[in-house]
Amino acid sequence: MPASFDDIEIGQVVSLGVAAVDPGALATFVAAFAPTWRAEDGAPDAMVYAIWARLDTQASGDWPQTKRLGVDALRWMRNPPAGELLRGRMTVMAKDPVGEGKGVVIAQQDLLDEAGRLVFSCLTRSIFQR
Repeated sequence: MPASFDDIEIGQVVSLGVAAVDPGALATFVAAFAPTWRAEDGAPDAMVYAIWARLDTQASGDWPQTKRLGVDALRWMRNPPAGELLRGRMTVMAKDPVGEGKGVVIAQQDLLDEAGRLVFSCLTRSIFQR
């Protein structure tokens, strides 16, 4: 979606890419940050968030997005197992010009598993250049 605020359309869907739940990364994450979690129960919620954040950061690196104002309404639907391939997408829900050179874009961000089921969802508010 590398587009200025004025070129972004409500309802627009943008791919954030794909990432697998790496078995080694899962074991390392659980050992370091969730020692009571069983890796066979899938990726813990915090790791799912980290996977989404990585996809979002990589996808938006070339966008005219200047600031992330907020991430809220976080929902975890399931804990994907090691090896599961996750697909990220962003859907533009609303936009509001807030000045001569910028505007706020409100988007729903989702992680879907290989079967297309929702794994994680959140709302973001970001500043884009006009």
